[in-house]
Amino acid sequence: MHIDLNSDMGEIPEQIADGTQESLMRSITSVNIACGGHAGDERTMKTTIEQALRWNLTIGAHPGYPDRENFGRLELNLPASQIEESIYGQIRALAEVAETFATSIVHVKAHGALYNQAVHNADLARTIAKGVARFSKDVILVGLANSPMLEIFRGAGFRVAAEAFADRQYEPNGTLRNRKFADALIRDPEKAALQAIRIATKQGVIASDGSVVPIDAQTICLHGDTPGAPQIAAAVAAGLQSAGVALRPLTIS
Repeated sequence: MHIDLNSDMGEIPEQIADGTQESLMRSITSVNIACGGHAGDERTMKTTIEQALRWNLTIGAHPGYPDRENFGRLELNLPASQIEESIYGQIRALAEVAETFATSIVHVKAHGALYNQAVHNADLARTIAKGVARFSKDVILVGLANSPMLEIFRGAGFRVAAEAFADRQYEPNGTLRNRKFADALIRDPEKAALQAIRIATKQGVIASDGSVVPIDAQTICLHGDTPGAPQIAAAVAAGLQSAGVALRPLTIS
């Protein structure tokens, strides 16, 4: 039994500079790197890739809405052509930096509102797939476990990875609880570890109403911008390993 443990990176320059980001990398297997949309620039991409390679982590692109003011977490109504172009441009920017380290992008995961809107919006999910396809179809597209976006990505010719979240509360329908609610984030390391174990061992997650939501996932996400993220990640990794779950990165082959 094994699972990938991923985290969104390269988003907060202060966390890169003070060592918080790299300390989190000790506990995970892959990184989703902000590449100029909601956050990130050439410098942060370069540093994040350099750190990730030190920890033997696989590299993924994390394109979001080009809305730095709202960190890509505000739903936008942009033309499909603009979204497609933005996604392609962001991935290409990260790939160019990765090439200087003789490495490449393994997976792509949309960020924030772009990701969450695509869970319910088939046209947006197709637009994401089109933007990624302009770069390459030889990458893994990550999407919310049990959501229609995964089938759309498959239909576009991509290998997919179903994703679940250790540090987010779920609704009974399997979607993530809106961040406007105080309990949307799981900040307690032990609770996050227990949720990760339930996901990896296919016991399902406990939703906001107490019901159990079945989850079949190949990767589990931890948000790097959550307060105490390194401690949460360490607890999750230790919990998974103690439960007999090996941590393995996503791979294309």
